[in-house]
Amino acid sequence: MTAPVVFDPLILGRRIRHYRRMRDLTLDQLGSLVGKPAPYLSLLENGKKEPRLGLVNDLAAALEVGAGELLASEAPTHRDRLEVALMRAQEDPLYQALGLPYLKPAASMPDLYLEHVLRLFDELRGRSIPNIVTREEARIANSELRSDMRRRGNYFGEVEAVAGDALAAIDYPGTGPISQGDLQGLAEHLGFTVHRSRDVPSSVRSVTDLRHRRIYVAQRDTLTNRAARSVLLQTLGHFALGHEDPADFTEFLRQRVAANYFAGAILMPEHAVVAHLRRAMDERDIAIEDLKDLFYVSYEMAAHRFTNLITEHVGLPVHFVRSDEQGIIWKAYENNDVPFPRNSVGAVEGQRLCREWGTRQAFHSPDKYAMHYQYTDTAGGTFWCGTHVDPTREALAAVTVGARFEHAKYFRGRETDRHSVSQCPEGPCCRRPDDELAGRWDGWAYPSVRPDSHVLAAMPVETIPGVDLTEVYEFLDRNAP
Repeated sequence: MTAPVVFDPLILGRRIRHYRRMRDLTLDQLGSLVGKPAPYLSLLENGKKEPRLGLVNDLAAALEVGAGELLASEAPTHRDRLEVALMRAQEDPLYQALGLPYLKPAASMPDLYLEHVLRLFDELRGRSIPNIVTREEARIANSELRSDMRRRGNYFGEVEAVAGDALAAIDYPGTGPISQGDLQGLAEHLGFTVHRSRDVPSSVRSVTDLRHRRIYVAQRDTLTNRAARSVLLQTLGHFALGHEDPADFTEFLRQRVAANYFAGAILMPEHAVVAHLRRAMDERDIAIEDLKDLFYVSYEMAAHRFTNLITEHVGLPVHFVRSDEQGIIWKAYENNDVPFPRNSVGAVEGQRLCREWGTRQAFHSPDKYAMHYQYTDTAGGTFWCGTHVDPTREALAAVTVGARFEHAKYFRGRETDRHSVSQCPEGPCCRRPDDELAGRWDGWAYPSVRPDSHVLAAMPVETIPGVDLTEVYEFLDRNAP
């Protein structure tokens, strides 16, 4: 599959004009050489026309340069770079909201003037986006997003449609894991090439060079093939879904969820997963580990994808949670009224699960890496769950999928005899010591708290995006072709 020729009409026009003037040709003279009228070439030089590749070749021959030189992605001079940047800045909605008349970069305008205008606009654009997101703002954004996911049943039909079109474009056969060739084909379909690099900055999962349409992911000794597939597809998801730079943290969060959803929809195509789930439900043998093995994905990815499709297509309400060994929730979703702990703004992330829940009990089972099935009585009813402790992470994490008692009959592991009672947050909560224990130690204990468990674990580190742009730009400089 051959990637399409991608060029910027505005940059191309500037390069044509630059080489025309170097050859001391008028528009009429160049037009006679390529069989085009001067007004058409004027539109071309101003970026208002997109030529066919054949005309680009004719222009290159007439100007005595290679076609690749005309199609290069950089403006030919410093002045051209300034003028192009000014024209693009004025297309920005933020600039247009100022209500200023159009500023044409006339030849008589000194470079210094253009540099001042562009620097001022860069400052305005930077200050218009909240760069500091407080812990509560992050939690509120997460809470709002989760409410929307619950209303949808965690199903995003518009993303499924984009993923379905992409799979059709690469002739995916319809069953089994996505191959390396399929991934390369998808990247080419979207106009990119993929490159493994040993020095991808640690603050990012991937780096995309938009000038040369290259996506960089880490080498295999840093990132496994399975993890690299997800990272690549999440990156491609942003482009496939047409994401612009986020205006605020809430938009950033929604874009990230949508890109992750796209990755899941490619790795585990809707029709194939739904067919499997319907068979498993008929056999009363639904198991996330089967999805994991069938599509060669992580347990967490399989669990996420399960929640995307099971309610929409089968009508089964479920819950999902990922937490650490201390019970701190990192990700959660429910549409079955499981009583997740919430703070004053309704946020779940950063809250601590009851120690009686299966998600925490799994860490204390005789074989914590085996599937842990359990029933738990709560204030909201009895719930069944299956928990997988992931040993591949630097810090152990547990991923749980569960359902109400009456729906446990469809799942593998329903025969478990593990049973617990959770009265959190009402009644004798696991966070409060009983009266006898408190009586012995009240006033006689001083715990020295670990900062990471007390301060940082209360808020998932992933809620605040932090990227070292200097490190990223230096990386691109080193790796650009």
